[in-house]
Amino acid sequence: MFYFGIEHEVAFLNQEGKFADFAHTKFADFDQIIERLPTYPSDYPQLRVGDAGIKKKRWYIEGFERFADSDQPIDCLAKGIEIRTTIHSHIQGAINELSESFNLLREVAATFGYYPVLASFNPYKTVFEPQPPLNDYEIKQIQAYPDEQTANIYMVSYGPDLNISVADLSTEDLIDIGKKLTYYSPYIVPFSYSSPFYNGSVWEGLSVRTFIRTGKRSATLVFVEKQEELIPSVPSLTKVARIPAEVGRIEFKACDSCDDFTIYAALLALLKGLILDETLLGRAITPDASLHQLSAKEGFENEDIFANTTKILKAAEVALGDDPDIQLLTPLKVMLEQRKTKSHELIEVFQRVGSIEEVLVQTYCA
Repeated sequence: MFYFGIEHEVAFLNQEGKFADFAHTKFADFDQIIERLPTYPSDYPQLRVGDAGIKKKRWYIEGFERFADSDQPIDCLAKGIEIRTTIHSHIQGAINELSESFNLLREVAATFGYYPVLASFNPYKTVFEPQPPLNDYEIKQIQAYPDEQTANIYMVSYGPDLNISVADLSTEDLIDIGKKLTYYSPYIVPFSYSSPFYNGSVWEGLSVRTFIRTGKRSATLVFVEKQEELIPSVPSLTKVARIPAEVGRIEFKACDSCDDFTIYAALLALLKGLILDETLLGRAITPDASLHQLSAKEGFENEDIFANTTKILKAAEVALGDDPDIQLLTPLKVMLEQRKTKSHELIEVFQRVGSIEEVLVQTYCA
C-alpha cells in the first residue's frame, strides 16, 4: 500500500510586475493572502503545524524565521507561499488536491495584486543575506542544525517535496530506498528542470537550482521514528519524524518546481516504480554533486544522463507492470524522446520576448 503527498512552493510577481522575493515583500503581504484561505479541521493530525504557528493551513508562508534571544520568532523573511496536500492513497488524489489548492491560492492572491509564476531559482538574487545580520542566539541555533546552515540556498530556490510512503516497511528497507533514490537522483531531476535564469539573465545550463543546491541540501530525506535509527550524514538522509504521520515518509527533494502538475504525477509514478524495482543496485548516502552539476548543465543532451534516465524509466515501467499508474509516465517518455525540458521552453520564450518577467507571466497557464 502506497501513500502520496506533495509540497509545492509558489513564487509570485507583485502589483508592479516585479519578482516578489524577500527584498520586496514583507511577511504581512503574504499573510493577508493566507488569512483569506480556508482551514480544514480534518487535515490534522496529518499536517504539522510547527512551533511558530505559521503552518496552520494547507498554505503557509515559506521563509526564514528571525529570533531575538529565545525560541519565539519575532519575524519571518518571506520568499513565497507553500502548498501542501494531505496524504492520499492514490497519486491522482494528491494531484487533484494540489490543483484545487493552487487555483484557490491564485484567485485570492490576485485580489491583492500577486500572481503566481514558475521559478525554481530566484532570477535576480544569487544569495540570501539576512538583514539585520544574525545575532548570537540565531548563530548558535543554526550551528546546532547543519541543514539550517544552507538558508542562503533555500531562500533563493523553490522546489517540491514529492512524498511517498509504503505501509509496513522496516526502517532498514526505508533507508535503503532513500539511498537508492539519492543515487539515481541526477537521472530523475532533469524531467523537472525549470531554472534557466540567474542574476538577471539566462544561465549557461538548464537548472541553476540543481547546480547550486546539490551536495549541500538533501536529495532524499527519510523520516524515522527514533533517534538511534538516524544515519549521520551532511546533507541528511534521515530525520526523526516530528509527528506520527511522518514516520516512514520518504521525501524526494531534488526536483525543480513544475507548473504542469501532470509532471508531478509522472514523477511520483516514477518514484513508485523505482521503489518496486529490484534490478537497480546503485546506492548513496549523500548526493553526487559533480554528477548533479553535469545533469544541471546538460540534461538529456548528455549521453550518460540520457542513457541512465532511459534505463531507470524502463526499470520503473517494468516494475509497475499492470499497475494503472504506469499510464502517468507518458509525459516523461515524451520529454526523454524529445530531449527537451521546461527550461528549453523558458529559454526559447526569453529569446523571443527579451524579459524574464514576460517569460514568467506566461507560466502556470490555465
